Amino acid sequence: MTAPDTATRPLPPDVEQAEAAIVEHYPRLVRLAYLVLPPAFGRHRRVLTAHALTQRALPRGRRGAGSGEARGGVPGPRGGAGGAESGYAYVRLRVLRSALEAGIPLTFRAFPLRGQLPSPLPRVWGLRLFPRAGGAEELALDQWLATLNGPGRAACVLRALEGLTEADVLRVLAEAGVADPGAAVAESGDPAHDSLFTSPEFDPCVLQARPTDLLRRRRFARASLAGAAALAVCGALLALPGGGWGSDGPAAPPYARNAAAEQALDPGRLVRVAPAAWRTSSRTDFSAWPARGDRAEDTELLRRALAVWARPGGAVVVSATPGTPSGPPMGPPQLLFAGVVDQAVVVLLYDGLRVVRYAEPRSGTAGAALDFARTDGASADTATGLVLSRVDNNVRYLTAPWVTGAALRDLLKPAEAPTALKLTPEGITPPVLGPAPGGSCTSWNALSLTGDGATRLVTDLGELTPARLTSGAPGAARDVTEAAELGEWARIACLLPSVRSHGVRTVNAWTYAKQPLPEGDGAAIWLCTRAETWQGTADRVQAQFLAPGAPLAAQAAKAEGSAACGPREPRVLAGVLWKSRAGQWYVLAAGSAQFASLSVSGGGVSGSANGNRLAVKAQEGAQVDLSGKLTDGTKAGVLR
Repeated sequence: MTAPDTATRPLPPDVEQAEAAIVEHYPRLVRLAYLVLPPAFGRHRRVLTAHALTQRALPRGRRGAGSGEARGGVPGPRGGAGGAESGYAYVRLRVLRSALEAGIPLTFRAFPLRGQLPSPLPRVWGLRLFPRAGGAEELALDQWLATLNGPGRAACVLRALEGLTEADVLRVLAEAGVADPGAAVAESGDPAHDSLFTSPEFDPCVLQARPTDLLRRRRFARASLAGAAALAVCGALLALPGGGWGSDGPAAPPYARNAAAEQALDPGRLVRVAPAAWRTSSRTDFSAWPARGDRAEDTELLRRALAVWARPGGAVVVSATPGTPSGPPMGPPQLLFAGVVDQAVVVLLYDGLRVVRYAEPRSGTAGAALDFARTDGASADTATGLVLSRVDNNVRYLTAPWVTGAALRDLLKPAEAPTALKLTPEGITPPVLGPAPGGSCTSWNALSLTGDGATRLVTDLGELTPARLTSGAPGAARDVTEAAELGEWARIACLLPSVRSHGVRTVNAWTYAKQPLPEGDGAAIWLCTRAETWQGTADRVQAQFLAPGAPLAAQAAKAEGSAACGPREPRVLAGVLWKSRAGQWYVLAAGSAQFASLSVSGGGVSGSANGNRLAVKAQEGAQVDLSGKLTDGTKAGVLR
């Protein structure tokens, strides 16, 4: 194979002449590009790139004159393979230049050259192409070429494949843009094996084909189909009227959706109760509350509240009373309230098990709060109000629709008349000072709510639902209205912080015994308070001893999860060490009416008494064991 003579330098050929040169010498040009391309590309990529570079060598326009070629004096062949105007040398130079550019690594500091850019054609899917394998000599030559740089391989190929003299090789390399053609020629090695360059090992036009990785291709196809389906679904959602799903605010990224979850997140499916439904409803609890608030029709706000409930994000502060699940709603919840309260926008929702309060800053800044409170088993007595906001120890309540009047009472001042509060038309109270402001028990505010034929006393214990306060024996508790009952609560109210934030529904105070004190020091009162929780398994019981003249009761015993002092076990026994005015210490004990006798032993103390009261002399700090016997003859211990 003899290369055309390229000694003269005419103008670049017309595009028809260049095309004719490419078609006539296509195998030679593709082989040249294949040998100059970096071996790191791999044989399949080198084959496709060599064909692409050769096909892209066709110049634009009627004249192939580019400024670079004109300045370089692109030679035109004369005679030989294609005649003086065959254009072979021109297209060979373009192929060589592109092959050298393709070997330059891409960087962000320079604009990519044309040869560095991938070509859309030719493309092969599902097959890997490579030339036929040669012998040991061809393999050794291929390995040696891999040690050369691009200009070195180009010099070697121009000499061995094109048959150019050293002077012509230097000139062509210079025209191709090689910075140091002399070094490239020196690196091109010994021409002893130049004949091997025509071997089928280096012919990218005679190819073998093998399949690509079939298992990986199948996985890729499945992943592509799944991705396409996901994109189609997302596109359909975004195309929904109103901007698709809308803004979810501080909610976390969406979870796997299903029909029930979608209905629960749709603000259009929220349950809304009519304002007068509570008058005829068979249930008088939160399910009878109407939807109230100036933002009850704000779809975007309700959507955010539902989305944050379903999946609170990192900017959401979540709290839940003990025993309250904090998961997403099981279906469309009921809207109780949505509106602006002080410096926040508040949404109250109810799903039959829980009341959920969503609050976001009124200013529109990021972040939100989400509070859960268990409310199953509520009634007209325990569904009288909900906390809307707490700001600087001031509490604002949303009252039940059957509440017609509200007043503020200080439990520590039972003789004072309560202060009337003016409710808004939607049943919202003005901000009232919370219990024990500043942490000191100098006052304890409670809310007196009138409606549905009763006046109920409730107080804030740090949760969404205020706790109802009652008085009376287990099973016969009643609302606190009498002066004597208010007087008892004045002595024990400061013990309420011990049950704060425990999911308390009601707190009942019961005077279970009155005991004359030794040495004529008056009469003491024994009380039992039982804080029942919404979850029903963590009730807290306390026995208190109220000495005559003492402003506050002293805690004598306590228990958690006990049935004592309640309808299931309406009895209680407790004791204290008490010092008389004369300085004598006594063990005092009292049980409820179910006790027939009491006994004490240990710590140097021994004694017993018939009935449910006992007083035995003792020493300061004595540790004793106290027990009692019930009227049916069974033995019972103290509250613990």
